[in-house]
Amino acid sequence: MKKWLMGLTMISMAAGLFGCSNDNSSTGATTSVMDDGAGEQATSLKYWTFVELHGQHFQSMLKKWNEANPDRQIKLEVSVMPYDDMHNKLSIALQTGQGAPDISDIEVGKFPDFLNGTPQLESLNDVVEPYKDSIVKSRLDLYTKDGTVYGLPTHVGAAVAFYNTEILEEAGVDYKSIVTWDDYKKAGIQVYEKTGDYMGTADTSAGWQMSMMLAQQGKDFTDDSGKPVVNSPEMIKGLSILKDLQKSNVLATVAGGQPDTEEAYGEFNSGKYASAMMPFWFMSRFVNYMPDLSGKIAIAPIPVIEAGMPTSYGGGGTGTVVTKQAKDVQLAKDFLAYAKLTLDANINIWNTLGFDPVNTEVWTMDEVTHNKDNKFVQYFQNNPFEVLSEIKDGISLIKSTPSSPTLNNVLNTTTLNEIFESDADVTEAINEAQSQIEQQLK
Repeated sequence: MKKWLMGLTMISMAAGLFGCSNDNSSTGATTSVMDDGAGEQATSLKYWTFVELHGQHFQSMLKKWNEANPDRQIKLEVSVMPYDDMHNKLSIALQTGQGAPDISDIEVGKFPDFLNGTPQLESLNDVVEPYKDSIVKSRLDLYTKDGTVYGLPTHVGAAVAFYNTEILEEAGVDYKSIVTWDDYKKAGIQVYEKTGDYMGTADTSAGWQMSMMLAQQGKDFTDDSGKPVVNSPEMIKGLSILKDLQKSNVLATVAGGQPDTEEAYGEFNSGKYASAMMPFWFMSRFVNYMPDLSGKIAIAPIPVIEAGMPTSYGGGGTGTVVTKQAKDVQLAKDFLAYAKLTLDANINIWNTLGFDPVNTEVWTMDEVTHNKDNKFVQYFQNNPFEVLSEIKDGISLIKSTPSSPTLNNVLNTTTLNEIFESDADVTEAINEAQSQIEQQLK
């Protein structure tokens, strides 16, 4: 268990390039008021998020909070907005000092922007203190500046492979035999020849695959000082492997540019792709948006370039904050800690969202992780936590830095499209990306 927890504490989410995706469930803002048993004297708080499922979790915890705190009851106004809209609106509200919610999600890739200068966010150190021994430290470090914690994490985010065994069995492929990318390529060629389907996606709007390739080689998007090094030999090697897979009809570009989009859900659900390499939280997307694949998806370690390399990295994430404009700061902070850090909250995060909990006490609770009534345990062919146990010592670190939003913008809007849509030379495209990033950061 000690080795397991040491591995977990090395996990980090890389900003923007590998953060949680935008809200895939709506094209505009939706707002609902949750009272869940609150009395007339309850305090009304506003909560902004870009993921509908996060609102569902807060609703579950709100009911429990109101039952346990009759003198501090809350009515929660939850607004779900598209990713860019929410972050832009929040940034403007905090800069002008008007219109910010009491509580808000901020995706890890955007978080460094909100820590510039003097953060207009409340310190959460006091509400974190009671849980510090059980929360994965690196999750808190992502949202910390100069020793002050400004955001509370939602999950660990260990990346795994999701395989559609129905497609693989039709092609005569056993996913358990896939260890390296060479194995994956052979399997993918066989899948395409036998079924006409693709083994996986060539992503053009997110950095999951780049992160995966760098982590396996012990590298990052930045050096130790935070300086961008996106044109490293390791990046070129990783992208060249992916490009070769695309040319071999193993990978194909996907609608929406990556697996975590509404358009991509439909393509996966129809059986166009036999695998996705995504963080643990992608399980919730399968359960909620791809019902036709229930019972067909198996979870496994991600293939590696060479046997023995790390098989995972920490991907995605959301830090939830209390803004300086909160009407009752301490109430908002106490409720946030209750909803994100408590044992009960983390059990609910697993049961409701399918995320790997940051409170490590949950990891040893077989009655929770192997509950046959759990919808995620029921959906997948094998138990997710058994796979996490297998990769526990091979989860690598990908850093979040102030330059990450710029990296994200260049790589995910230009470079990947040039490589996988326009067939640009990998080395030339990534060198151009390095030049653009350096210029924008001057």
